[in-house]
Amino acid sequence: MKTAHVELRLWRQFLAVAEELHFGNAARRLAMTQPPLTQAIAQLERTLGVRLFDRTQRSVQLTAAGRALVAEVGDVLARAEALPALARASADGEAGRLRLAFVSTVGFDLLPRWVRAFRERYPGVVLELMESTGDVQLQSFERGTIDAGFVLHSPGFAPTGFESLRIAQEPLVVALPEQSALASRAALSVNDLKNEPLVIFPRRILPSLHDAIFAMYHAAGALPRVAQEAIQMQTIVNLVSAGVGLAWVPESVQQFQRPGVVYRRLVAPQGAGVRRSASKSAVQTVVTVPGCETSLLWKAGGSNPVVARFVALIREMEAPLDQ
Repeated sequence: MKTAHVELRLWRQFLAVAEELHFGNAARRLAMTQPPLTQAIAQLERTLGVRLFDRTQRSVQLTAAGRALVAEVGDVLARAEALPALARASADGEAGRLRLAFVSTVGFDLLPRWVRAFRERYPGVVLELMESTGDVQLQSFERGTIDAGFVLHSPGFAPTGFESLRIAQEPLVVALPEQSALASRAALSVNDLKNEPLVIFPRRILPSLHDAIFAMYHAAGALPRVAQEAIQMQTIVNLVSAGVGLAWVPESVQQFQRPGVVYRRLVAPQGAGVRRSASKSAVQTVVTVPGCETSLLWKAGGSNPVVARFVALIREMEAPLDQ
């Protein structure tokens, strides 16, 4: 069966007659004369193949088909009238969709505040949130399934082809099993920890920070004893709680309090290197603990104006480090 195509003009005329139930009144409402309106309704009925009105010399009544269309036609016309404003709002980034990915560490504190503020300021934007690791985010960018993403990385790391906004920097702290003898010590160094079993994320999901942690162990003259790999920071902390090993995590992860885990921040020495005693017979290596950064990434030259609105909001709220 051939699909009937009806102009919006005919639907407006139908709705006017349906609401007035009087062709003369409907014609005046539409600023037209009655004969063209009568002809237009007859044309609409021929196009649809159904009668919409029962007419007598004294009254006009909707048929069952006509009654079924009134609410739907009103909705279609209202949506059509809203389209120009929606187009302008979308071009300005005040409407549309923002598909935003994030690593779990951002979700502890920063992300909830930004999401709340963005939704209050731009209610016309549909915000889709998805938690994913950095490697998955890069794949999603390639597929075009996300518009922006928060990633964790070592200081100075920046993938090519992206614009970025650095929004946080923090040290790594060590998460220790509560039952470990090291957990009760007032001061700890990398040398104290270098031979303990390690719980760490796979290199593929965060290569820059994984390499920085391994470089720290190598500077201390040790090879990390990886006891277990895990993807999510919460899982890593849970494994520490189970006594599997210690873990190096961003300082913000301390907000995830887990029974059986203690966090310790190592005092960073002023520079790394080799320190010799007065007798020159003893050598002590001083190793610094790497830091980490969080940045918002989006494709360079991207065309979604909502991303620009989101970036501007973060700059306004947080005074990002890149300013």
